[in-house]
Amino acid sequence: MTYETVIGLEIHVQLSTQSKAFCSDSIQFGSAPNTQVSAISLGHPGTLPRLNKQQLDYAIRLALALGSKINLRNTFDRKNYFYADLPKGYQITQDAQPVCVGGEIEVIVEGKPKKIRIHHIHMEEDAGKSMHDSDDPYSYIDLNRAGTPLLEIVTEPDLRSAAEVDALMTTMRQLVRYLNISDGNMQEGSMRCDCNVSIRPLGADYYGNRCEVKNLNSMRYARKAIQYEVQRQIKIVEAGGTVAQQTLNFDPSTGVTTPLRSKEDAHDYRYFPEPDLPPVVLTEAQVAAIKKEMPDLPKEVRQQLVTEYQLSEYNADLLTVEPEPARFFLALAKATTSYDAAANLMINKILPWSKEEGKPLTALPLSYAQLAEFIALIEEGKVSNSIAYQELFSAMLNAPEQSAANLAQVNNWLQSDDEDEMSNWVETAITDFPDKVKAYQSGKKGLIGFFMGEVMKVSKGKADPKKVNQLLRERLG
Repeated sequence: MTYETVIGLEIHVQLSTQSKAFCSDSIQFGSAPNTQVSAISLGHPGTLPRLNKQQLDYAIRLALALGSKINLRNTFDRKNYFYADLPKGYQITQDAQPVCVGGEIEVIVEGKPKKIRIHHIHMEEDAGKSMHDSDDPYSYIDLNRAGTPLLEIVTEPDLRSAAEVDALMTTMRQLVRYLNISDGNMQEGSMRCDCNVSIRPLGADYYGNRCEVKNLNSMRYARKAIQYEVQRQIKIVEAGGTVAQQTLNFDPSTGVTTPLRSKEDAHDYRYFPEPDLPPVVLTEAQVAAIKKEMPDLPKEVRQQLVTEYQLSEYNADLLTVEPEPARFFLALAKATTSYDAAANLMINKILPWSKEEGKPLTALPLSYAQLAEFIALIEEGKVSNSIAYQELFSAMLNAPEQSAANLAQVNNWLQSDDEDEMSNWVETAITDFPDKVKAYQSGKKGLIGFFMGEVMKVSKGKADPKKVNQLLRERLG
């Protein structure tokens, strides 16, 4: 029998606020354990939570981007369960009336678009962190993360493969970065997902029992977990068994999922309205104000690069994967009209510099005007493309106080327009390779590239390629 995989995601996005969801504790990543806590985040009796307005604003921003309906009146609830790293013994979340309902997000899988429906988005707080491998046989608890503001995005069961999960998580990470509501760093836990996986006979219109694989903070792990879990469920069904509805842990070292507990339903958490937080009441004017300040979304920026700046779809894709390169390009495009050249400079030199140095693009020691001058020297034929990329750009980084033109002049990189000098270079290249000359004249016209290369060697990159090409063709016949 052929089976279809059915997957729904619960995506947890840690927000880039300055403080926690319901108190003023810092959420800075990497601090010493249990140093970013207070009586409120530790759940001491008598303490009261208060709403983080930034978390609410970020939720609305995400809802607008996904086309969700915003509930102008939404409420908080208590979700009761025991974890050693959940100090209050409950989590403040949204159940009955979440902040956003519905919406969709489009992903590209194997070159084809697919829309994934959103069930709802709700605000909540995170638990702490348990560490079981630091000092066997002891476990340690770090409560720095307890109370960190989250948005949980719950999808409909519209995904059908690990590849689609990968595409959705990649697209969602790109979106939250463009919206500037989260850094989306999965390796730091800023974004992770629970995968609800089930199987059913191909063509069936019902859902099988689902198993929830918890806290996948790597797309590589998510793919492995889904692939293993699908095969595990197929084996159970093929053997005549029934898949138990469970919450599972995935061990990356073995590639195996193992049961944590039976899968809870809503009644198991004993949800009830949070008594210490009043309903959140929004106005249309508040939503409109947030909408007015929305940044351009990835799809819109990509379309702008293709239509307004006439970039290839390939270059537009490369420049819009992250918001920083797209914004850098748009700023550079205000200093030059050579948009293709600007895109090539970014892709081939500026982005690699940022990666090698481990620095943001804003740390590049060159101004947009200097980069525009660099491009102009190439476009006007004053410096060859090879010399500009291999020599001049590095020289500019090492001496950012000097102009590109001055560096080219001082280092003797300016292309020669002296026809006598170019004729001598051409003559040298031809004289040194008589066999190649005969081959060219016998019909191997592709050798023109060989002679071009030789002239560039002789001239140390100073020869004008267009004029050299013309002189070679005239001299070779």
